[in-house]
Amino acid sequence: MENKVSYKIAWERNLRALKIWGKLCPKYFVSCTFYSILKALSPYVTIWLSAQIINELAGNRSPERLFQLVVIQLVSAALLSLCTGVLNRWYNCEKASADRLYDRIWMEKWMKLDYADVDRQQVYDLYSQVKQNMNWNGWGFWLNMDGFEKMLLAVLRILGGIVLSVSLFILPVPEGDFTLLNHPLCAVLMVALMLGIALLSPMCANKSNAYWTQWAETARYGNRLFDFYGFLAQDRKRAADMRIYNQEERVGRKYMQGNRIFSADSVLAKMSRGPRGLWMMASRSVAVILTGVVYLFACLKAWAGAFGVGSVTQYVGAINNLFLGIADLLEQFGVMRANAAFLEQNFAFLDVPNKMYQGSLTTEKRADRQYEVEFKDVSFKYPGADVWALRHVSMKFKVGERLAVVGMNGSGKTTFIKLLCRLYDPTEGKILLNGIDIRKYRYDDYIDIFSVVFQDFQLMALPLGENVAGAASYDRERVMVSLKNAGFAERMERMPYGLDTYLYKDLDKEGVEVSGGEAQKIAIARALYKDSPFIILDEPTAALDPMAEAEIYSKFNEIIEDKTAIYISHRLSSCKFCDEIAVFDHGAVVQKGTHDQLVADESGKYYELWNAQAQYYDENQEEA
Repeated sequence: MENKVSYKIAWERNLRALKIWGKLCPKYFVSCTFYSILKALSPYVTIWLSAQIINELAGNRSPERLFQLVVIQLVSAALLSLCTGVLNRWYNCEKASADRLYDRIWMEKWMKLDYADVDRQQVYDLYSQVKQNMNWNGWGFWLNMDGFEKMLLAVLRILGGIVLSVSLFILPVPEGDFTLLNHPLCAVLMVALMLGIALLSPMCANKSNAYWTQWAETARYGNRLFDFYGFLAQDRKRAADMRIYNQEERVGRKYMQGNRIFSADSVLAKMSRGPRGLWMMASRSVAVILTGVVYLFACLKAWAGAFGVGSVTQYVGAINNLFLGIADLLEQFGVMRANAAFLEQNFAFLDVPNKMYQGSLTTEKRADRQYEVEFKDVSFKYPGADVWALRHVSMKFKVGERLAVVGMNGSGKTTFIKLLCRLYDPTEGKILLNGIDIRKYRYDDYIDIFSVVFQDFQLMALPLGENVAGAASYDRERVMVSLKNAGFAERMERMPYGLDTYLYKDLDKEGVEVSGGEAQKIAIARALYKDSPFIILDEPTAALDPMAEAEIYSKFNEIIEDKTAIYISHRLSSCKFCDEIAVFDHGAVVQKGTHDQLVADESGKYYELWNAQAQYYDENQEEA
């Protein structure tokens, strides 16, 4: 960030960002162009007509001519005001729409990322920096769009200013004491002086803006602290802990008071009062000097008789707008160059490649749902990790079987499921579906054969029916059946609007808060509704009480019919009805068999786990 970006690279990055905006919201650029044309040229119409009126008053004083000019002035002002209002409304609507679409740039990238990258800390950190830059001063894509508007307005001001001020240097002074002003060299020197002053102003402003990039990391850190600790009390998920442990006083306030990055005595504040402020003050001062020089030259020519006194206002106004446009344009060049460093981070995130091979084979849609999955000497290591999460796992199972996956925390159970669903690809070995490497199947086609209830599943603040179906349009009868099979029928009857009852109160004040156990039942219903050949439940009943768990498991064989069911569970009592149990330990499958076979092996890991849990339950609870 501290290294200066060349203007060539800055242009390339900013143009690339504009192309992304152009595809996302093309109407914004059309509305911005028309609005900017009118906004830039309207002052020149007023300036020119005002000059004509003053010249007429100072010259012939013709009532007819004055009346004509005043009427033209009033009508043009009314029309310009009306058109500006209409275009301004169109522009504001499109800009507001573009602001909302900004998040879409990032959400679409998140959805297209390989899951391995979604799960990677470095990628999340990169996106976090993008957000912090945006929150700080709009750096990145937002400032890119803002820069387009300001540069367009500046260019239009320059064009209008040239048209109205060129006669200042062309109109001759009558013979007399000021004839020297007619010399071409005088006009050249005057233009050079004005340009020099006009260039100096944005140069000072760009010097001031350059300090933003130097302190970007400091500002991002301050934003991170504020974003987290400044809103602790608003997070309802933390509400209980906040009160029990007095975290607002002991943690939140402590860090907020310690966050002096944006305070009056911070480095950023001192920088603004010091060099950054001085450079900006110099920029504004130079602009005032320019106004004085223009007044001097225009008044001298008017005094010498080159044009009427009214034209002085025309030239002063036109040249001020002209050089304001030049100053703004050059200042935007500096902002564009500074912003290029932040755009580099934006594109670094957007350019994270999709390394996972998507495949081309269509997954066979078998009417008999006869699928066979085989793990063939599969090993897996998470990116950047030194330890193997899975090592030499080989196993085979078919549709219609019930497989339980058990083991202690960190034994590789969830990693096994992520590989099966192809959220990750094996580091070594192969996973086969009906004898074909799953990497050869179309990715979206392959994952469609799985219904999964993950341990950290998420429900949305949407109606109950839409949560189960995962869609706005759905089969209501199928949703009802899925909820009933998941044990949610009784709770659903108490919902005020049935399937149309919103979950949570984020979008509807009459939304219903559901408990953790109820949420798990809804998630199980969602998996049943999808009706895929494979149903995978990762700790599906962790938040349920033993009675509710027993109720679900007692009829699960009937519910899932001919599907393959894979259960990950810490409660070994839930494994009794499974056809096979795979015991994981330190990333390897150390035992396989039925419950009776494994519990009979007193030297095995399953026996150890079973007895560690059995001591906490009496005989009746265990049978339940």
